[in-house]
Amino acid sequence: MKLFGSKPTSKKKWIILAAVISFFIMIRIALPFVVLHYANKTLARMHGYWGHIDNIDISLLRGAYVLKDFHIDKVDTTSKDRTPFISSKAIDLSVEWTSLLQGQLVGEVDALNPVIRFTKDKVEPADIQKDTNDFRKVLKSFMPLKINRLVVHNGKIQYIDSTSTPTVNIWLDKVHILAQNLTSVKDTASLPATVVANANLYGGDLTFKMKMDPMAIYPSFDMNAELANTNLPDLNDLFQAYASIDVNKGTFGLYTELASKDQRFIGYVKPIIKDLDVVGPEDKNDSFGNKIWEGIVGTAAVILKNPEEGQIATKIPMEGNLEKTTVNTWYAALGLLRNAFIQAIKPAIDYQINLSSVDALEKFNKKNLVEKIFTKTDDKPKNIDKK
Repeated sequence: MKLFGSKPTSKKKWIILAAVISFFIMIRIALPFVVLHYANKTLARMHGYWGHIDNIDISLLRGAYVLKDFHIDKVDTTSKDRTPFISSKAIDLSVEWTSLLQGQLVGEVDALNPVIRFTKDKVEPADIQKDTNDFRKVLKSFMPLKINRLVVHNGKIQYIDSTSTPTVNIWLDKVHILAQNLTSVKDTASLPATVVANANLYGGDLTFKMKMDPMAIYPSFDMNAELANTNLPDLNDLFQAYASIDVNKGTFGLYTELASKDQRFIGYVKPIIKDLDVVGPEDKNDSFGNKIWEGIVGTAAVILKNPEEGQIATKIPMEGNLEKTTVNTWYAALGLLRNAFIQAIKPAIDYQINLSSVDALEKFNKKNLVEKIFTKTDDKPKNIDKK
């Protein structure tokens, strides 16, 4: 006679083991559907937005899940009409194992073919703050961990103004972004995080590089960006809608450096237009007023163009703090004229701006007028001229 509480037979052990395995298999099969239902329910409840995910793949071993065909629309609070806002073919959210080995629980995000659309719409100002807060809460619910690495593959940033005539629809495409060490897990420098990006703007190549300290109390970063050879005629809808002109020929470039530290910043923006042609045979059907206006713009372009380089360019220095920005308009105008008649500005980043430039600016601004006048040129911040 077997006593109560004796060990189960071998057959019972296998039955229990099979039941446990079956239970976990059922959970694994049901988990994507449960998560998908919860996610779509959450996205549908956003105030001012509506979202949907077609499918979710979960990888328990990798500690990751993939949102497939993810999109969020803006919802007009009055008409309830939806406007596409964010979409992505796939978004991979996972634990960063290399950081986990160092005792840090952070995540990484990979987005495939994401699209962000900015539209000019009528909005209710009172709802803007609430909509923004709700949207941030939803994003945080999808990735509760702090994001330490972000990668964007073949993205697109679009701007649409359907209220203008003609409709403005312009975009950056082939956007690639790599942002690393955003939570300063590997804190080996004063600016430990890095962001590197490149994109295409109508034949022009855009590159962006930035180092920053995400943990600083005040924004601390050193960045530069360069846009070269954008084809201006491809932006004619923009020019016609906002400036009542169209461009027959020309390319546009933009070069900028900016550094910020302790609520202060210093930098410059250098726009360059080459081979600009505004007036042409394509304008024969324009109205008389529009022909006059394009003639004025075209004449100004000829006057301000450097005859040797065939380009219009200026360098606009910027300095100030996060509460007040100073852009010297007179300097921009004088720089434009000086470039037209004396020298052409080299179409490239000057590599003059960094965090030490911010400290130099602060030291220079503390001097009185006499000290500033007699300060050696080499001791001044590189992009600061006498005012």
